[in-house]
Amino acid sequence: MKHHNCTHDCQGSCECGLCCTKINNFGVIRSGTEILRDVNLHIHCGDLTAIIGPNGAGKSTLLKAILGDIPHNGELLFLDAKDEGTIRPSMGYVPQKLDLDSSSPTSVLDLFAAAQTKIPIWFTYPNKIRERVRESLARTQGEHLINKRLGALSGGELQRVLLALALDPIPHLLLLDEPVSGIDQRGLELFYKTVSSLRENYDLSIILVSHDLNLVAEYADRVAFVNNKTIECVGTPQEVFSNEKVIQTFGLDWAKRYRRDEKDRVDNAHLV
Repeated sequence: MKHHNCTHDCQGSCECGLCCTKINNFGVIRSGTEILRDVNLHIHCGDLTAIIGPNGAGKSTLLKAILGDIPHNGELLFLDAKDEGTIRPSMGYVPQKLDLDSSSPTSVLDLFAAAQTKIPIWFTYPNKIRERVRESLARTQGEHLINKRLGALSGGELQRVLLALALDPIPHLLLLDEPVSGIDQRGLELFYKTVSSLRENYDLSIILVSHDLNLVAEYADRVAFVNNKTIECVGTPQEVFSNEKVIQTFGLDWAKRYRRDEKDRVDNAHLV
């Protein structure tokens, strides 16, 4: 991954103007209950940062607070590439799931058109709208889905559609909240490869909440471990997955399997 120059102690600066995202002394309290406290995280431009942790640790809450959907305390700074202060970034978001009426006639084209134009979705679409939707879907290898009903999409197809929608237009920051839960292994690997390719092609900053630890180890640049209402460790996948607190959380069997897979990755890299 090639990065540009940056003045914020960051790995790079995005061509779209966002240098990095800094989360300082961050916390969330809802209905009198503390969910997150003293969260500190630096999201480098162009990096895929994975958020891992046990269920209920506050991972999704962190994403929603970054989006501005729920209030927080502490600092959330979006720094530009020229050291001239903060900017207001555009954000793309893919949720864990989307509840759909499987009997609805609404198509993928209808969904995109409703987001892109004020023309009622039961009207015929101009060719320029259809072409723009097709180009958006092509970013996630989903252009063949343009006329398919939303209710007829498989789990993997729906996530590709939602990812394409989150990328139209290309945002500064892409937030993915367990976007592949319930998808088979082939769909998982395709999704991660697609996201990795998008990061490289568009120099995106990506924050991904995930339980797919082996794929996180393969594709993430940095990993943040959320536990006990805060981030207990952050670093490269190798650093985080060697941390005793992480091993205790996910189990010794998983740690042994990770070390074996990591050795295989290193050995295979030497053969390339």
